[in-house]
Amino acid sequence: MRNIRFGLSILALSTAALALSSCSNMSSDGGSYGGSYAYNNAPADYSSRLAPTVPAGEKLVVIDPRAHVWGAYDTDGSLIKSGLATAGSDWCPDLGRPCHTSSGHFRINSLGSADCKSKIFPKPKGGAPMPYCMFFHGGQAMHGVSEGEVVEGNISHGCVRLHVADAEWLRFNFVNVGTKVVVKPY
Repeated sequence: MRNIRFGLSILALSTAALALSSCSNMSSDGGSYGGSYAYNNAPADYSSRLAPTVPAGEKLVVIDPRAHVWGAYDTDGSLIKSGLATAGSDWCPDLGRPCHTSSGHFRINSLGSADCKSKIFPKPKGGAPMPYCMFFHGGQAMHGVSEGEVVEGNISHGCVRLHVADAEWLRFNFVNVGTKVVVKPY
């Protein structure tokens, strides 16, 4: 009986080590960031988490907080690019309230550069980098963040976090002021 328990303990430790080894300090593009979140075996192509087409008519960015993904759809309704997205948290302790990204249909109302910064976070003075910010609803924006801050979870203060390269592509190759943004419900 003791050998069975010992064997089960070894199995449990091996399983835990395997699970931990799937997370490392390397981003999916091979760059090191030293953070605690990474998904080396995450799919490089997130398109399978989105509809391949939407009704044609206008360019559209879809954010799905449940699937942790964004997608860019061209005027013909075809999905042309997608990626990992981190939306707002169920609870923000520093604010004492939920921080969900608002769901609904919005329009990009302002665009920023690589030097875009938060006027609010971190509390109390702001200054957090938000490269290539694309504001679509009040203080909520899609923007780039440092590697390790885009995770398969919803942990932001309400903005939609993207990999910097994805935010830069959206900002300069896809969206304009007025581009439609649809945030699906949680």
